[in-house]
Amino acid sequence: MKHDAVFVHSDQLLSYRFSENHPFNQFRLTLTIDLLRKMGALNDSDIVEPHNATDDELALIHDREYVDAVKKASRGELSESDGESYGLGTEDTPMFEGMHEASSLLVGGTLTAVDQVMQEKANHAVHLGGGLHHGFRGKASGFCIYNDSSVAIKYLQDKYKVRVLYVDTDAHHGDGVQWSFYDDPDVCTYSIHETGRYLFPGTGNVNERGHGQGYGYSFNVPLDAFTEDESWLDSYETTLSEVTHFFKPDVILTQNGADSHYYDPLTHLSASMNIYKRIPELAHKLAHEYCDGRWIAVGGGGYDIWRVVPRAWSLLWLEMSGQSHLINRFPEDWAKQWQPKAPYTLPVSWTDPDNMYPVIPRKEEINEKNRLTVEKLLYPLRDHKK
Repeated sequence: MKHDAVFVHSDQLLSYRFSENHPFNQFRLTLTIDLLRKMGALNDSDIVEPHNATDDELALIHDREYVDAVKKASRGELSESDGESYGLGTEDTPMFEGMHEASSLLVGGTLTAVDQVMQEKANHAVHLGGGLHHGFRGKASGFCIYNDSSVAIKYLQDKYKVRVLYVDTDAHHGDGVQWSFYDDPDVCTYSIHETGRYLFPGTGNVNERGHGQGYGYSFNVPLDAFTEDESWLDSYETTLSEVTHFFKPDVILTQNGADSHYYDPLTHLSASMNIYKRIPELAHKLAHEYCDGRWIAVGGGGYDIWRVVPRAWSLLWLEMSGQSHLINRFPEDWAKQWQPKAPYTLPVSWTDPDNMYPVIPRKEEINEKNRLTVEKLLYPLRDHKK
């Protein structure tokens, strides 16, 4: 029987763990799954186990020399100086025991999601353990050892011969994925993020449009710091709709970082939970409109693991699995169970309070900057139509 949506997960994904105090914490997966289970929105029959990506699968994107270096780091056999040249052992991406196995499982989870959709076992698939979009061909970066989305896109191309639209709504630019396919006209990359003026990785400008045959297939929407819901959503809905219509993909892969929220400690945007309800709604609609429903979703950033990520990712699954009606209630027992461990007062609603943050004094200026960015991004598409 074909499922409408499947949820790729294993508790082994929690082994992707740099250190006790590192901001990247996969415990957010546990909190999200528990929230969904307490709602009655996730059952054992929805869950598909991931497999470890093989070396050949990793080599679709990553240099074999780099994979070997990660394996050595896993065993404690990579020196600090050698690790540095691979981006390993840095403050962002420390080495840890078993890092190759943990990282290859993360990639394999995204490939499992791909196969579920492309082999018509499900219309949609989500792998929240994935979405590590900063990894490069031969170097780790920004908490990301292997780049599961890049591997998955190349896997989609080689195995299924499809045109892929990659949509990245993480607050950080999806640089690793963009550069992997910068000269490829059969992959369209779209990233809406906080401007790199003050935020890692410092790229994702509106004029990064691709190279060679891939020119015109890279789209970036860098938003001004302190952007709020209305401007964020207006920018997202306007640009993604036009980009999808222009590219007409066979399948959509969305990266769903949950770090554009005001509470996120690593970014400077001022969004609320409102955007995390609308992000998957539009992706879902476009997948059915252009791709016969083929939609694969992964996780990504998100560093307020208590108040933001579980709600944002739950909303993604509720939309994907056709259970959005369940947001009429929020399970009180979830907050009661986890409050003793949480450093903040946990939410008891899907929405945020109106007074979550003080009035942004530059609101009109920020909105105008974002509007001009959107116009600049879309100008070539609209000019092409004439």
